Amino acid sequence: MNVISRPSCRTPMKKVALAVISAMSVLGAGLTLAQNNLLGVSLTNGKQDSQVVKVQMKSADGAMPVAFTTTNPPRLVLDFADTTNAAGKQAVEVNGATVKSYRVVQSGERTRLVIDLTSPAAYEVKQNKDLIYAVLTPVAQVAEAAPAAKEAAKATGQSVRDVEFRRGKDGEGVVVVTFSHPGVAVDVQKKNKAIQIDFPGVNLPAPLQRRLDVTDFATPAQSIEAFAQDKSSRMVIHPRGNWDYAAYQTGDQLFVEVKPLQMAANGGEAKPQYTGKKIELDLQKMELRQLIHILAEEMGVNVVMSDSLAGDMTLKLKNVHADQALDIVLEAKNLGKGTLGENTLWIAPQQEIDARREAKAKSQKTLEDLVPTVTRSYKLNYVRADEALSVISGLSRARSATVSEDATCSPSSTGIKADSLTGGAGGTTGTSNTGAATASTQRNLMNSVLSTRGGGSHDLTTNTLVVTDTPDRHAEVERVLAEIDIPTRQVMIEARIVFADDSFGRDLGAKLGLHSVGTPGGTTIGVSNTGTNARGLATGTAVTSQTGYNVQLPTAAGVPNAGTLGMSILNAAANTLLSLELQALEQDNRGRIVSNPRVVTTNLKPAVILQGSQIPYQTVSDNGTETEFKDALLCLLVAPQILNNDSVILNVEVQQDAQGVDTDAGPAINVRRVKTQVRVNNGETAVLGGIFEQITRNDTSKVPLLGDLPILGNLFRSNSKMDEKTELLIFLTPRLLDDRISTSPRQ
Repeated sequence: MNVISRPSCRTPMKKVALAVISAMSVLGAGLTLAQNNLLGVSLTNGKQDSQVVKVQMKSADGAMPVAFTTTNPPRLVLDFADTTNAAGKQAVEVNGATVKSYRVVQSGERTRLVIDLTSPAAYEVKQNKDLIYAVLTPVAQVAEAAPAAKEAAKATGQSVRDVEFRRGKDGEGVVVVTFSHPGVAVDVQKKNKAIQIDFPGVNLPAPLQRRLDVTDFATPAQSIEAFAQDKSSRMVIHPRGNWDYAAYQTGDQLFVEVKPLQMAANGGEAKPQYTGKKIELDLQKMELRQLIHILAEEMGVNVVMSDSLAGDMTLKLKNVHADQALDIVLEAKNLGKGTLGENTLWIAPQQEIDARREAKAKSQKTLEDLVPTVTRSYKLNYVRADEALSVISGLSRARSATVSEDATCSPSSTGIKADSLTGGAGGTTGTSNTGAATASTQRNLMNSVLSTRGGGSHDLTTNTLVVTDTPDRHAEVERVLAEIDIPTRQVMIEARIVFADDSFGRDLGAKLGLHSVGTPGGTTIGVSNTGTNARGLATGTAVTSQTGYNVQLPTAAGVPNAGTLGMSILNAAANTLLSLELQALEQDNRGRIVSNPRVVTTNLKPAVILQGSQIPYQTVSDNGTETEFKDALLCLLVAPQILNNDSVILNVEVQQDAQGVDTDAGPAINVRRVKTQVRVNNGETAVLGGIFEQITRNDTSKVPLLGDLPILGNLFRSNSKMDEKTELLIFLTPRLLDDRISTSPRQ
């Protein structure tokens, strides 16, 4: 940047002298810079529906104009450096087949000819002595590859050396083609749903004639095909979805970017990353400062360039936004940009920009160190003062919270700890109030709202936060407190524990007894249920019992209240007693136990509710007989986290224990428990888990052979059938007790 210093003039003579010198310098500069004049512009028709714009120059010694095109709207721009406008006409309407209008504009020592087109067209700029010709041909009439380009490529032996694909930082697919020589002619067009790139007269080696599948890169580009065609080469890129492309060529490399388009919020028009109008540039060793000036004009912004900018650049762009083209130039030359005001860009080497930003930050830091500190108190309505101090000091809010006893499913009351009312310091001076941690452990300078000179303390009795810092940091503290000093949301968690059982049993049994004494052939025979009784009957001695049964297959053991049917037949003459007892039992049991615990708690605070009994049992040890207790409890233990979309994440444990059967060691405990983490929407019910158990049995007890007899075998066997089903289901429903929190100004 040039800075002109104007010394103060004390006498009128000095003022006149300086004015004369300034006028002479301006005239001299005008004679030096404005070396040519644009005398006139005319339009004629050429071959194959083309139109020719003829520019009459005063001298044939002037340089060729810089030419570039824009696509929206379509136009061709010719920039004449060191040239003044002597044509006089500012705008001419043509309404031709290709050219719609043209206008001449002068800016400083540069004259620009802007040719508005009816549609995109190919162009060629030529010079013949003091005449400049711009031949414009509609795109539909352009040959697939110019013969001159083919011949030039053939003469220089141009070829493709490498083709690679990479993913850009913003999710775009980048195809990089490396040539054997710089300045290879390429033609990039969008055809149907693909991007077609032609290399007239450029050789494509056999190893590079292939199809690349690039789907795994997660970009709009899906595949790339490269093949030889009629002594030329062609590449076709097949994208997918909503996309746009840009191509630029610098040196011996061609870059084709396929960018994803982000859909607008209304689901309509897609918005690309760059918003400037699209242009096409084909420049050969153009001065860098002039190139940046042209791009700034196309972007419609002011530009200030550093004095250290120098050099030239060869660049070819196609279908590239103007602001993107500027970024390409800056990246290629290791330049950076900053903003000066709302509509002015500052272009300079990146090191210069970094140095200026660092110097500005140091200056601002010095100013902050000179600002006096102010002490203010903030009365908080909802958040604890010690937690608020942790937040503005860059620490986690949960870290400073006074935690009471953890909630457990223990039946013993653990009590609630009293909160400590001791104040705490958060400053950087290294001092702290009684009971507080040192300042180094209470500050995170990376995330702290307070400055390095600031600090704070709190008083839980009045829930007041006291902060000492600069006025601008107090404004930031006020903003943060307004966001965190809001009511804590509450939630009611309701659980349902359903235990259902369904059992069916059927038992059939029989008892058969025979007591008889007979004397066939003088031999006495005794028959009874035992050998002792049989011997007693045979010898005529007393029989201990005649009620026993030879076959005892009753219903299943332990089944009470079975239906029975008994029958006895006595033949006194034959000394014979026959007894029969039939037993039958069928059971059908159905039951359901529903437990419904519920508890209310605040966000991120654990809560527990339980009910049950403690079952005593005795143990024997060296100390003698002691009585201990087993817990049989219904317990709901939960810690909720309420999300911004009104869903709730629950760390939950539900248990329902009950007394089981008695054993010699004491009563058994039937345990039903689930512990999990689940996310549930407000008011919805989630099934945490379930256990289904089914026991099926079909038992038969019988006397061998006799139990297998048809019909009669039922007297010699016992049948038992059982079908038991048990099912445990646990449901959970969170309900928010407050609507969306609406913050009110703190008092």
